[in-house]
Amino acid sequence: MKKNILFEGTATALITPFTRGKVDYSALSKLLDFQLDNGVNAVVVLGTTGEPATMTQEEKDAVVRLAVKKLGGKIPVIVGAGANSTQSAVENVRHAERLGADGVLVVTPYYNKCTQAGLVRHYTAVAKATKLQVICYNVPSRTGVNLLPETFAKLADIDNIIGIKEASGNIAQISKLARLVKDKAVIYSGDDGITVPVMSLGGKGVISVASNVIPRYVSTMTAAYLEGKFDKARDMQLDMLPLVDALFAEVNPIPVKKACELVGIATGEVRLPLTKASKKTTARLKNELKRFV
Repeated sequence: MKKNILFEGTATALITPFTRGKVDYSALSKLLDFQLDNGVNAVVVLGTTGEPATMTQEEKDAVVRLAVKKLGGKIPVIVGAGANSTQSAVENVRHAERLGADGVLVVTPYYNKCTQAGLVRHYTAVAKATKLQVICYNVPSRTGVNLLPETFAKLADIDNIIGIKEASGNIAQISKLARLVKDKAVIYSGDDGITVPVMSLGGKGVISVASNVIPRYVSTMTAAYLEGKFDKARDMQLDMLPLVDALFAEVNPIPVKKACELVGIATGEVRLPLTKASKKTTARLKNELKRFV
């Protein structure tokens, strides 16, 4: 069963700009315009890169409303809605639907973790709670939980679970996932460094951190692959690897926010317990960005 999907190509896992401790909505508005003007196919707000764990509910709601107001009807707005409590995740997806989101990105339960059977029950409850399209998010390095290919293959039978953001970094696992899922759901790379390899396994694009600062480049790369220009996409992937390494030299989103500051998009400010980028990381970013902006 082939499903309608939210996007193919590039979705930006958007930063939340802060200035002097507060959400900078003016900078966010400019960032949203920057993404749209440079060809991205969707945006994700309140994902890991957006620092929702350190934001108030009022701030999170305002970010979603602004994104929907600016981009609604132009490109999909996907809202990070995961939680380590199933009931909280259910409430989050319902709330995102009320705010006008086009879809939700739902990370596996973290900290208290769960079994694979628990993952099936968790995502089933979330999917049943909303009419929105649901993208599961597997990032075991952060959550301590690995959503296995066999488990997601079961979840892909649910009508509105349309895809998975795969950030395990394990190509063998992603290969098995692609074999089991086939056309029941789509796979998005969750790692900028392996977007083209994931697409070569049938993936439809990336949910990207790098596209905060180089949206035209990343969207051109994924479009090239989708258009069958495989050599071009491969070469672009290889060329961006040093920048990707710099963007993940410290905990995300510390470096990408500094990169945004360096190119004049937003401040590099993060909220504790995150800290500002080191001088070494800043120097790396300056050096690598020269090739792109």
